[in-house]
Amino acid sequence: MDILILYYSRSGNTKALARQAARGVEQIEGVTARLRRIPCPDGDQPADEDPEVSIEDLRECRGLLLGSPTYFGGMASAVKRFLEDSSGLWFRGELTGHPAGVFTSTGSMHGGQETTLLSMIVPLIHHGMLITGIPYQEPALVHTQTGGTPYGASHTANDHPQLSRDERELARALGARVAEIARKLA
Repeated sequence: MDILILYYSRSGNTKALARQAARGVEQIEGVTARLRRIPCPDGDQPADEDPEVSIEDLRECRGLLLGSPTYFGGMASAVKRFLEDSSGLWFRGELTGHPAGVFTSTGSMHGGQETTLLSMIVPLIHHGMLITGIPYQEPALVHTQTGGTPYGASHTANDHPQLSRDERELARALGARVAEIARKLA
């Protein structure tokens, strides 16, 4: 059973969260992480990137973790465009009942993490997906001084170019949560 970890990343911060979410997915027996990227519109991609996503990747997944950097308090336009292109799946209800979680990275503490996460959740609700956040029972959520919200995993890059321990733990927890729910639903 595959969980699609789909991300858009220009600077590598959102990609780093995706990698941690994949580690969380892989902790759950019988579940595999499928890392895919949404391409940059200008085609400027680092050489070590994951494969580009296709609608088929989305169709085949049993759960989804979606990541985007924050731009002006919302998801990147490339992520929104990909979601808009998934309307055929929406029309047929192919993602209905699948768990989903979201993650983001910002340049500053007050850069719009929660509004971005909420903006990514809306189209997933329209798809009929089951939104999973991060419960406060995750210890890192209570004491994080960098990123992490109950809406999804996040990273604050301004003074912390690398993911903090809390940010890594929360991204892994979100990945494991989506994977475990997908496994139970199957």
